[in-house]
Amino acid sequence: MTQHHQPAPAPAPAFAHAQDGTALAYQHRGQGPPLVLLAGQANDHHWWDGVREDFHTVRSTITLDLRGTGDSDKPEGPYSIDQFADDVVAVLNALGIERADVYGTSMGGRVAQSLAIRHPERIRRLVLGCTSPGGPHAVERDASVRRSLAQPDPQAVRRALADLMYSPHWQAAHPGPYRTLGDPRMPAHARRAHLIASNGHDAWSELPRVAAPTLILHGDQDRLTPPDNLPLLASRIPGARTHLFPGARHAYFEECREEAGTLVREFLLEEG
Repeated sequence: MTQHHQPAPAPAPAFAHAQDGTALAYQHRGQGPPLVLLAGQANDHHWWDGVREDFHTVRSTITLDLRGTGDSDKPEGPYSIDQFADDVVAVLNALGIERADVYGTSMGGRVAQSLAIRHPERIRRLVLGCTSPGGPHAVERDASVRRSLAQPDPQAVRRALADLMYSPHWQAAHPGPYRTLGDPRMPAHARRAHLIASNGHDAWSELPRVAAPTLILHGDQDRLTPPDNLPLLASRIPGARTHLFPGARHAYFEECREEAGTLVREFLLEEG
């Protein structure tokens, strides 16, 4: 059983700089070999607040505020998934880290795919959560989900997002506030740029090049990124392992915290 402690007060962010000069805020916590944690679309590093401490028994953790979010610069777009991946490399370079384990969820899983394809020498082990290969081969969310996220009332959108992230049972036991519903400080242009970047991802043809040992995780009730994307990814990434969490929605990593955290820690500790 994982011991859950109150997280320590957050230190001030440090900054790396992307190739185009964009300042990228990052947070490096804990001791041990590095694990990069990549958040979902239009979210900052607080996406991981609910589970980050669970990895500190085996890894230090590195998060960053992708451009457009958090304390990072918010330049005009366009942004791209490949650009986000290069921004992660800029953070690793700033920390003097040659190789790291990488765990990306949702759009962060798309960024992790790009990292594994474009910078294979920087990744030791790869975990992809609630994500998809993108492009015409991916299984997209249905029209009702898209409509629920396009409502003009921001509070209605937040309620819809919460229902996409967590089951009603879990929400009843954990009334929030939730840190996975978007970075409230993002300007509109950055939100649009994140959406366009995520929609532009298509790694299908390149995924067979992924060399890192890979674990793919998904909630079987995920309507935001349908779980049929899990076997699609696994069919393209050599030797990939998979796990579905029964009853879980998009934020399986919080709702199934104990099981998901244990699976990831054990996978990271394997040799080879």
